[in-house]
Amino acid sequence: MALLSKEEAKKILEKAIGFSKANECSANLNGGERGNIRYARNSVSTAGEDSNLSLGVTSNFGKRSGSATINEFDDASIEKVVRRSEELANLAPENPELMEVLGPQTYGAESKTYSEATAKITPEYRAKAANDSIVPAAAKDVTAAGYLQDGYGFNAIMNNKGLFAYNKQTSVDFTVTMRTNDGTGSGWAARDLNDVSKLNAAETSRMAIDKALMSRNAKAIEPGKYTVILEASASADLIRLMLNMNARTADEGRSFLSKKGGGTKLGEKLVDERVNIYSDPWYDDAPASPWQGDGQARKKMDIIKNGVVSTLFYDRYWASQKNVAPVPGAGNAIMEGGTASIEDMIKDTAKGVLVTRFWYIRPVDPQTLLFTGLTRDGTFYIENGKIKHPIKNFRFNESPIIMLNNLETLGKPERAVTSEGGPGGGTNLMIPSMKIRDFTFSSLSDAV
Repeated sequence: MALLSKEEAKKILEKAIGFSKANECSANLNGGERGNIRYARNSVSTAGEDSNLSLGVTSNFGKRSGSATINEFDDASIEKVVRRSEELANLAPENPELMEVLGPQTYGAESKTYSEATAKITPEYRAKAANDSIVPAAAKDVTAAGYLQDGYGFNAIMNNKGLFAYNKQTSVDFTVTMRTNDGTGSGWAARDLNDVSKLNAAETSRMAIDKALMSRNAKAIEPGKYTVILEASASADLIRLMLNMNARTADEGRSFLSKKGGGTKLGEKLVDERVNIYSDPWYDDAPASPWQGDGQARKKMDIIKNGVVSTLFYDRYWASQKNVAPVPGAGNAIMEGGTASIEDMIKDTAKGVLVTRFWYIRPVDPQTLLFTGLTRDGTFYIENGKIKHPIKNFRFNESPIIMLNNLETLGKPERAVTSEGGPGGGTNLMIPSMKIRDFTFSSLSDAV
């Protein structure tokens, strides 16, 4: 029952809306099933499946709003959750920024967020994926630790102004860390997909094993500014941090998109002209829902075009204050790239550093979008077009804005997994590897 059809979801939502006595009522129905397997020290530690289906109802009386949630779907329970939301709304203080619910929307074609193959993943599939990781690791005197999680589900919303939206989706996320048994080498690889047929757990694990073996007995080099080659995950770790291009924070002088003296940088050149980032819910390799949580329809749009800020995201309240059309947040982000491979970039580098990924990334200055963090799981020194030896990890201090102004080469875009914030940082990302000059490493880290 966790994956309801469009018609089944609509029937439950109509019943909830029908019980409402509020000026405005909206209901959200979502459900799905998830499965997982976790392994460490070359042995499976946990595995399981869970299923959930829940109904959330929000009632508005003027500027007062209340919400309640339930996971029982008989008539009495549905009416009960509607009444509870109304009771809470009458007790709530007024919210001056509360907007009226949306009327009917047009969403266009369905996005390719759902894969039948992923929805049919079995415990046997998960066990084989773990085995395809553990067995080759043990053969190379390496210890594997990994996690595979898959799921399928749906989201549906309806309100008493005629809005109805439905979308179903699947996901499969696989991440693995390999450590050499002497404790000196570490490698990592990950995949985040909608369609499981594109996942090769054995190949992903082999990449992590190779990184672990290559990174044994790392040497220390001095911190400073280096030419870096960032694999796609490392690129995405920083690119995702500049994608919250919120109009309100920019207008209020609180973001990297604020201009000194007032105004925003919309329409201004921000980064290298080769940087093109856009959102497209119907992009095959990183699809997104055609609508966001409140029901606003998404569309294909440029975020940065030829290095110029093309879009700021306006929620409905802030759009009303600025007398502009609302712009919903992006559900995915695609950054155009080039044709260079990682190997091509290495051959073209006299001296530099290859970075597998970053982690523990934290903000330093929101006005310049400066962040600090650490390299991890495979960092290597490049000399005369070849990887010379592994190096100890660095702490970095860098802004993705500065980084994209020091761009030398763009690689091929790929579906990228970020280290924090879940796969893609909550957004499906297609990001290229890239070569950057003058990247700032501020200190050494002894952690492997």
